[in-house]
Amino acid sequence: MSETRSTKLAIVGAGPGGYAAAFMAADLGIEVTLIDVEPNPGGTCLYRGCIPSKALLHVAKIINDAKEAVHWGLKFEDPELELDRLRASTREVVEQLTGGLGQLCKARKVQYLQGRASFLDSNTLEVFGENLHVQLRAEHTIIAAGSRPALFGPLIDSPRMMNSTNALLLPDVPETLLVIGGGYIGLELGSVYARLGVKVTVVEMADGLLPGADRDLVRLLGQRMEGVFHEILLKTTVAELKDTKQGMRVRLEGANIAQPDRVFDKVLVCVGRKPNSSGLGLKSTRVQVDEKGFIKVDAQRRTDDPAIFAVGDIVNGPMLAHKASHEGRVAAEVIAGRNVAFEPRAIPAVVFTDPEVAWCGLQEAEAKAVAQHVKVLRYPWTASGRAATLHRSDGLTKLVCDPESEQVLGVGIVGEGAGELIAEGVLAIEMGAVARDLDLTIHPHPTLSETLMESAASFYGHSTHVHRPKNK
Repeated sequence: MSETRSTKLAIVGAGPGGYAAAFMAADLGIEVTLIDVEPNPGGTCLYRGCIPSKALLHVAKIINDAKEAVHWGLKFEDPELELDRLRASTREVVEQLTGGLGQLCKARKVQYLQGRASFLDSNTLEVFGENLHVQLRAEHTIIAAGSRPALFGPLIDSPRMMNSTNALLLPDVPETLLVIGGGYIGLELGSVYARLGVKVTVVEMADGLLPGADRDLVRLLGQRMEGVFHEILLKTTVAELKDTKQGMRVRLEGANIAQPDRVFDKVLVCVGRKPNSSGLGLKSTRVQVDEKGFIKVDAQRRTDDPAIFAVGDIVNGPMLAHKASHEGRVAAEVIAGRNVAFEPRAIPAVVFTDPEVAWCGLQEAEAKAVAQHVKVLRYPWTASGRAATLHRSDGLTKLVCDPESEQVLGVGIVGEGAGELIAEGVLAIEMGAVARDLDLTIHPHPTLSETLMESAASFYGHSTHVHRPKNK
């Protein structure tokens, strides 16, 4: 027998989009019920994505930094890996953050239901969980159900096959690993396994890593990755997978593949993610879904059903936690009666490889497609004093500007800490800054942030550490 409850706002999914929406709504005085299958908020990002992957990437960086310390006359013994302790430390980070979000739910008086939800109609959700069966009536609902790893080829039920979720559990450290997909997830997780001593082969069907990212940035990353991975095979596809006693037998197809048939201990599939729009009972509502499974929304994150909003990976756009959080806050404000919309000029993207790659606004190719004339400013980190002190001059800061108005249209950075630096570029674009604004902003020395200032200064031909006259 189900219990009947009511709430002003129900939120399905407690990831960065869902819990940000819940907390904003509660702060605005709205009664909120947050629903998720996990014991605490956090979603894929905290439990199976952003947070555990970055913890492991930090470990990978420590290993690499220890090796590269030889340059400074420091020599360390090869590290001994305690896999159980590494798993436990990663789990501790996740539990600390998700537990903190659980406490914030209580502090804000957000009702939290652990279970799965589906629509019976536009204003009624059925929620199932362990010892829980609730029919929840809501004036409004925000769908923030997130996404899941996309499948590749025929389903193979084998412990040798991994996706981005179970790869983070580090079931073991194999001798060889094939990573299918040279996007950001494949490169990040592949880097972790490579630093742990695994021979990693990356295959990518496009002609370069990180398809869609700026080629100047990817070129420098690719040079570094060639020394990290055992092999990078571009314009290559996986034609066949077969589980055998020796390992996962793989047949590769592509240009210049000298050895098409290979055997790997493990295969990691990283071919993107799909929205979790199925299984929600959307046919019982007026919500519309496109051909790729994304829920259709307007600038206020309203669906075609007046009672229902949607945010995060389940709607079109970059599948990024920070994008979801901002969407969730907008949806909550709209429900509270505020006249707001999700209309960012720039959404930053960060690839947490080593070096990191980050960008926002229009990339060079995009800008040239929109406007025939743009001014591209490149500042190589070989001219950065701080990069030299880190022995990491393998970086580049790049600005895309309008040559007439001087407005900053896009920013791209590859190098140590690029993910921390890109926020200044986002702010510049959001505020409509021109190159002179960055040029005249005094940056601390010696820092990597100076590369943004000097890139802007080169617009006028007076970058201090790069001689590039304006008329050349």
